[in-house]
Parts: sequence; C-alpha cells; structure tokens
Amino acid sequence: MKNILPATNLKHLGTKKIGKVRDIYVQEDKIILVSTDRHSSFDRIIAHIPHKGQVLTQSSLFWFDRTKDIVPNHVISNPDPNVVVGRKCTVIPIEVVMRGYITGTTNTSLWTIYAAGERDFGDFKLPDGMKKNQKLKKPVLTPTTKSDEHDRPITSKEIVAQGIVDAKLWKKIQSVAMKLFLRGQKIALKHGLILVDTKYEFGLDDKGKLTLIDEIHTPDSSRWWMAKTYAKRFKAGLDPEFFDKEFLRLWFKDHCDPYKDKILPAAPPAMIVELSRRYIQIYEQLTGKKFKPGATPIAKRIEKNLKKYQV
Repeated sequence: MKNILPATNLKHLGTKKIGKVRDIYVQEDKIILVSTDRHSSFDRIIAHIPHKGQVLTQSSLFWFDRTKDIVPNHVISNPDPNVVVGRKCTVIPIEVVMRGYITGTTNTSLWTIYAAGERDFGDFKLPDGMKKNQKLKKPVLTPTTKSDEHDRPITSKEIVAQGIVDAKLWKKIQSVAMKLFLRGQKIALKHGLILVDTKYEFGLDDKGKLTLIDEIHTPDSSRWWMAKTYAKRFKAGLDPEFFDKEFLRLWFKDHCDPYKDKILPAAPPAMIVELSRRYIQIYEQLTGKKFKPGATPIAKRIEKNLKKYQV
C-alpha cells in the first residue's frame, strides 16, 4: 500500500541498521533515522499502522523542542515528515523507563512483576494491596537493558557495578529523566491526557555531553490515558480510557501467546484503522496542530528528500 512504510532500502546513505521501528543509516558524524510504520510489541513486529512513522517523528520533534532546556537532544534537521537527522552519539545501552502508575501487560511492566509477587524493585519498594492502574506516590525509574531481542530489568546498583555508566553519570541520567517525565506530565495534563509511563534513551556526544536521542513522549514510547475519566473509572474498577497501543497488545494476548507462538494471527483491519486514528489524535491533541499526511508513495518521497545526505 502506498500509504504504508514497512521498511526502507535507501542507497548511499551509510551503513544501515534495522531497529524495531526505525531504519537507521549511520554516517561518520551523523545518523539518519527513518520512522517506518512497523508496530513492535512483545519484542516482535505485530502489525503495520498507517501514518505511524510520521506521527512518531513529528511528535518527537514537538517534545524535543519543549525539553531542550532540560537536556540537549540529537536533532540536526527534519528533511522529511518521517525523518530526523541527528548527531552521532555513543549510545548508553540502557532503556530509562519512567513510570507514574502501576500498570502494563508485557513481561517487563511494573504491574506484571508486582502481580507475580515482587515488592522490592531494587531502587524502590512497593506496598502490598496496590491495584492495577493505581497512581504511584511519586514517579519511579525502572531501567532495563537495551537489546534488539529482549530487554530485562536492571537496578541502578547493577548498572554502576557492571560499568555500564559510572555513578556520577547515572545520577545525572536519573535526574534528567525525572525532569523530562514531570515536564511531559504537566504539558499532557493541560491537553487532557495523562502521561502514564515512558522510556528515554541517552547518548554522549563527541564532547562527552549527555544527549537525549531516539524519540521522546511518542505514542510508541509512552502510555497515554484520558485524564477526565481516569479517577471515576479507577474507582469503579474499570480500565482507563487507553489512548495508545495497549488495546492492540491486549487483543494479541487474548488470541495467542505473543512471546512464544512462532506465527501470530493478523491484527483485525478495524483495529489497525483505530490505532492509526489514535496515534493521530494524540498528536493533534498534544500539539494543537492538524495532522497532514506527507505525500505518497512514502518511500519515493523520502528517497527524494534525502538525496543531499547521500555519501
């Protein structure tokens, strides 16, 4: 389909690396991140969502601009609706996950681990008797390893002990992540949304300065709930109004074992359309801008817009 971008094969842009959602072209001093419409959950691609790549890119640019006073980011330019050209950084191999509520369905989610009986999460402890989707007394950081296959939880003590980063840098990362998350929650609430949880990725630039990379507060890296109905629904024992990909995750968990089954069922077309609509609505609600799809076919448009970056 001309309005879907499942993958790219762009010539002369540098060494290609394939991420879960992005195709990344690495050059000597910069990287070119092309957001595709691949949809990743359970450590695998489960669907392709129209306009998703463009929403991810444009959402990130909105948030990068509104958080640059907290921490520098890698953005150099935005030559195409699906593309960010960024400074090349040394990636810190930790997914910095911030959580404001106890929820989730994946194996690394706070609720899944808590419901299995865990109370001590290394950097913090949670009391007995908590309910799914309950707000935490204060946001918590639950880092995981960064892997193409399967992320696993890791504690601050392990991060420093294993030499992934030193104690001083890790303390700074924790502080920056908390500031980013609180800023995100504050802005989201003004627009009727709750930023439930999110993940950040960091790197060090060529001068060793901490830099925010990849994406920020997108519908992919974050969980969103409608603010106005949360309290009433939580009190009634109902799930919040999801404004993210959670409903698609739940469908797959109800219809298969997405971690173990070799072949997964195809996501219902109506759910694909609905998820695309939700991604667009989150973007529009947060930014106040009307979403304008880029020209199609997407792949040819991107190739044209990136010609000046060929090496």
